[in-house]
Amino acid sequence: MRRRLLENRIQITLIFITLVMIILRFLLNEKGRTNPDSIRFMRTSNALPVVDNTTTPLGYPLILKFFALIGVGEFWGSKIVGILAYFFIVWFAWKKKFYLKETILIGGLFSFVSIYSYTMSEALILPFVFVFLYVGRQIMIEEIKGFKAFLYLSLILIALYNIRYSALFFIGGVLLYGILNFKKPFGKTFIYAGCTGLLFVVLYKFLFIDYYNERYVDQFLEIGLHPTSKLLVELFQGLCTTFNPFVHIAKPDGGFINYAIFGLGFLNILLMAFLFIKNKLSETGKFLVFSGVIGIICSYFIQYFYSVNAIDYRLLAPFSFPIWLVYFKKLYQVFGKLTYGITALSLMTGFAFTWLSKGNYLENRRQIQQFLKLENLENKPLKFYMESEEQLDRIQIAELISTVNPDMTVTFKPKDTLQKNVLTEYKVLQKIKIDKNKFQ
Repeated sequence: MRRRLLENRIQITLIFITLVMIILRFLLNEKGRTNPDSIRFMRTSNALPVVDNTTTPLGYPLILKFFALIGVGEFWGSKIVGILAYFFIVWFAWKKKFYLKETILIGGLFSFVSIYSYTMSEALILPFVFVFLYVGRQIMIEEIKGFKAFLYLSLILIALYNIRYSALFFIGGVLLYGILNFKKPFGKTFIYAGCTGLLFVVLYKFLFIDYYNERYVDQFLEIGLHPTSKLLVELFQGLCTTFNPFVHIAKPDGGFINYAIFGLGFLNILLMAFLFIKNKLSETGKFLVFSGVIGIICSYFIQYFYSVNAIDYRLLAPFSFPIWLVYFKKLYQVFGKLTYGITALSLMTGFAFTWLSKGNYLENRRQIQQFLKLENLENKPLKFYMESEEQLDRIQIAELISTVNPDMTVTFKPKDTLQKNVLTEYKVLQKIKIDKNKFQ
């Protein structure tokens, strides 16, 4: 009884500290944990019901629009989404008695703290991924059967795709897992649900994407985008940072520190593989690991013909999540409550990194609000001029501005700078001072 009470207290403490860290992660960041894609998400949300692009599904922008309509705004709404996503996963795990310890352990890892604090759709998709894994497990143990099983699995797959296009890999994984287990009771259900998901993807392409952008495929599909030599290195680095429980960001200009970061991640992957092989996985464990591995493999191969960012912890989060669940379950079976020490150490590492590299988002936001008000640009469409996409220091200013006025686009046309609503780094920084974060 005492041991159980102690563990409950440890879990509650980790949940509280994780929540505090999520909030500190974006408040102690110069631009509130946004990136260039965040600009597009918030602009798309702001434009709804007008659809201004089909680069991303509408699930995340619609959620941000809801918060904007109730007066919170797209930016703060994205932070609420991240916090609610974390709480939902923990609550659902507790309610359904499904990997509760593991969700608390994973949620406190610095990489997932970073995900929940980001203005990105990964924060929204994680609770849907968790529900998907639960539904799949319930079908496999025959707690959900027949048409109900098919309907539930099909709907959650469709929901996932409406948040991130990479959910296509979950759909393919379900179909393949059903084929591999065709003789088992759940095999046909998985196949039918996977086919339904693929049918939805096809209809989505012809009825939605083509309606708004007939040239989408021509714009984004190109064979041989990157050489294998480059992609394999990025895959290794991405996997090592993704599965490093303490540090998920490598130093951009290289250096000795990266050997330690990649090395620790690689050793963790080896330990993970050892535990999975030595201790036989349950049927549920096999499904979770299979879903994650298929997603990672597909994320790698899609880069040969679809332009996406290099593989990293953020892109792999939906697929690393189920693998982390099984891994922490195995670790707990070996080390017991000592396993909580991994998450505690990760939170400490995250706090140290966040503090040492801190910026002041609230002060920067105040400065931007003051600037836009003086320029009478608070509620007007804005453009931000850059010479190229590689000018990361300049795009940070655009990201910061978009957290105040989400109706923001980036332009690379010099002649646009003659317009009053087109901002440049010089125009902004000659009138205000921004608290810079030298590490991010």
